[in-house]
Amino acid sequence: MNIQHHIPENLFTPIGPYSHFSQAGNFIQISGTPGVDPKTGSMVGEDAYSQTKQILFNFQTMLQSANASLSNILHIHVFLKNVDDFAEMNRAYAEFFPDKPPARTVIVVADLPKQGALMTMNATAVTG
Repeated sequence: MNIQHHIPENLFTPIGPYSHFSQAGNFIQISGTPGVDPKTGSMVGEDAYSQTKQILFNFQTMLQSANASLSNILHIHVFLKNVDDFAEMNRAYAEFFPDKPPARTVIVVADLPKQGALMTMNATAVTG
C-alpha cells in the first residue's frame, strides 16, 4: 500500500522531523498538533479555549487537503498539561462537534515540546 506524508503549505512548519499527517488508502493519521496560528507560526493564545479552536481549525485544513472533513474523524487524543483546562477545552471542542462527536481520549501530561502549548491533539480519520 502506498503511504503518503503531507505537510500542507498553508500550515505552520512542524517543530521536528515529522509530517502533519500521513495517509494510506482511506486511512489518515494526524500528528500531535498544538494551537499554532499558521499565518504567524505562534501560539494563538494563552488559554485552552482558543488553543483548542486553533487545533481543530488546523485539523480542518489538513483534512480538506485530503478531501475529508472533521466528520471523517474516528478518534482524537487530547494531551493536556493541566487538568483544570478540561472544561474550556470541552467548551471549544463542542462547538466543532455539536452532534455525534468522534471517540476521544484525554490524557494529562507533564509537559509539551511546543513552548506555550497548553495541549496538543492527534487524530485518526478515514475518507470515502
